[in-house]
Amino acid sequence: MKFMPLAALLLTASVATPAFADAHSEAPAAAPAVAMSINTPIATLMANESAKAVVLKHLPGIDEHPAYEEFKGMSLVALKPWSQGVITDDIIEKITTDLAALA
Repeated sequence: MKFMPLAALLLTASVATPAFADAHSEAPAAAPAVAMSINTPIATLMANESAKAVVLKHLPGIDEHPAYEEFKGMSLVALKPWSQGVITDDIIEKITTDLAALA
């Protein structure tokens, strides 16, 4: 019996909510575009066609690397020390410039 007032409140809220929602049925605002950067996880960069093109331009085949599944959650900055010199400061700078141009 303790739960009866709570159930009545939930029932009232669920019945009242659709009427309120209809009165304010504007389309939701578009989500702002997320800026891609060298600090964005590699998997996120690769999921965006424009960012992927930038990354592959400077690091061709990174998405085909045997350890891709292990490092795709890292950013390029985080991966740099583990890249055995493949990811250099120059490459990071070039990718930064190209990604900024996408915005």
